[in-house]
Amino acid sequence: MLIYTSLAIIVLAFIILSFLNTAVFGAKTNQKGFENEYNFKNGIFHNLSQTQVMSKEGSFFKVLGEWLNKSKENEPKDIIAVIESDLKNLPNNPSVTWFGHSSYLLCVNEKTVLVDPVFHRASPIPLFGKPFPTSFDYDIQHFPTIDYLVITHDHYDHLDYQFIKKIIPQVKQFVVSAGVEAHLLLWGAKENQITALNWHQNKTFEDFNFTALPARHFSGRKFKRGETLWSSFALKTKSLSIYLGGDSGYDHHFKEIGENYGPFDLAILECGQYGKYWPNIHMTPEETYLAAKELNSKKLFPVHWAKFSLSTHSWKEPINLLLASQQLDQAPLEIITPQIGEVYNFTLSNYSKNWWENVN
Repeated sequence: MLIYTSLAIIVLAFIILSFLNTAVFGAKTNQKGFENEYNFKNGIFHNLSQTQVMSKEGSFFKVLGEWLNKSKENEPKDIIAVIESDLKNLPNNPSVTWFGHSSYLLCVNEKTVLVDPVFHRASPIPLFGKPFPTSFDYDIQHFPTIDYLVITHDHYDHLDYQFIKKIIPQVKQFVVSAGVEAHLLLWGAKENQITALNWHQNKTFEDFNFTALPARHFSGRKFKRGETLWSSFALKTKSLSIYLGGDSGYDHHFKEIGENYGPFDLAILECGQYGKYWPNIHMTPEETYLAAKELNSKKLFPVHWAKFSLSTHSWKEPINLLLASQQLDQAPLEIITPQIGEVYNFTLSNYSKNWWENVN
C-alpha cells in the first residue's frame, strides 16, 4: 500500500506543477540542429559507452525499498554553518567558492566563472529535493557580474530555473552543453548571450578557452531523456587549467581527457549521490579519486555532496571514503575541502579542513 501511495503522490505532484508553472520544465530542443552530430542518434544524445541509467537489478520496488531503508544519517541533524563571503570583492589571486552540491564560483584573472548554480530545490516538485538547512543562504543579490556562466547539463540539481531567471541580466556569456540553450532562451536569455558546445568543440573568449568534453550521464527535465547533452568542460587560461566535471559515472573518458587535455591544476569532480542500482551514471568516491588521477590533475575538489539528499547513503560518507582512498595512495593527490561559502585561494592551503566532522 505504501508503494502505491508514494507513486500516486509523485504523479499528483507532477500534474499539479504542470498547471502552476510549465516554464520550470524548460523548452523542447530543435533536434534538426543535431542530426549530423556523432553522438546524436534516433532523437537523443548518447554516451561513449553503453550506459543504463538504472541497472537491470534496479526495479522500482527495489529502489523504493532502498529509500525506505536509507541511512539514518542521510541528512544532517544540525544546521550546516556557511561562511558569508563578499563575492563582489574577491581577491585578485585565483580562487573558488563552493556553495554545496555542484555550484561554485571561480575567480581567475579578475574574471568570474559561475558553474551549475542551484540555490533552490533540486526538483520541480515541492515535496522533494529540499536543500539541507544552513546558517546562511546565498542568493542573487550576493553575486557580482558573471563573465561566464557554465551549465554542464539540464538536470534540476544543476540548472535552477528560479536562479537563472534572476541572474540572466548580469551574465555576460553562458557556456552550455548542446541543446541546453533552448531552456535559457525560453527563460529570457538572448542568442548572442549563449555559446552551446558539443563534445570536443571549444570557444575562446579573450584569455579563456572552454572545451566541452565527454561525461557519462544523461539529461532531461521532464519525461524524455537525452534531448540535450551532458558534458564536462576544460577551462584553460595562460596561467591555469581547470577541469569542470559536471556529473559522470566512471569510464575510459577520464584517462583519454587526461592524455589529450591535461595536465590540470585542479579537477572539480562529483563525489556523492551514488547508489548500487545506478552505478553507471555517478561515481563512487573511490572512482572519483581514480578519475582525478587519470585526469593528471594536481589537486582534487570534490563536489556533489553536502546540500541535497539524492541518494540513500550517509551525507558524510562520500567525503570520508574519498579521504580513505587518498590515505591508501603512495603518491596521494591533494584534496581540497573548504567549508561551504569559504573562498579557497589556489595558491594557499589555509582553509577549513574536515569541517563536516563537527556537524551531526
